[in-house]
Amino acid sequence: MDANGYSDPFVKICLKPDMGKKAKHKTQIKKKTLNPEFNEEFFYDIKHGDLAKKSLDISVWDYDIGKSNDYIGGCQLGITAKGERLKHWYECLKNKDKKIERWHALQNENHVASD
Repeated sequence: MDANGYSDPFVKICLKPDMGKKAKHKTQIKKKTLNPEFNEEFFYDIKHGDLAKKSLDISVWDYDIGKSNDYIGGCQLGITAKGERLKHWYECLKNKDKKIERWHALQNENHVASD
């Protein structure tokens, strides 16, 4: 949270192992909110069979002008995930070309520095 009591959050997603710039996407920044909604879709040009070997890193950041962005939290979907995040990944793999939406709690795990 910023000094004004709000946050300027945005989400970064990255398909790993890294495929370069085409693996990374970022949402728009939602200004002055503690309850953002990100209704954006991103697509990856990848063979469905290759997805089983990948993981999707999702991280939420607070945008700060003139200094580094603050990490809020994140989660990872993929074969190395556990519990509901792993179930969600398998469900996505089984249901090709369908939207599978789930809520996941953000974890304060290791993260990669913000761009």
